[in-house]
Amino acid sequence: MNYERILLNSTITCPKCSFKKEEEMPTTACQFFYECNNCKALLKPKEGDCCVFCSYGTVACPPIQEGSGCC
Repeated sequence: MNYERILLNSTITCPKCSFKKEEEMPTTACQFFYECNNCKALLKPKEGDCCVFCSYGTVACPPIQEGSGCC
């Protein structure tokens, strides 16, 4: 696996309150839940997405970036 080409940071935007926060994505597993730091909403992936970064982030998760599919 070549991590040099993989982006590890993504900015998540909460769909409830529009709060944005840059987060580092895990490289060994998908993140299925994310709690908004502002409104405390618990975010889950949208149907068809493998993780919260693919649903609400500016950058898809590392496995999707690599082209290896969902986690």
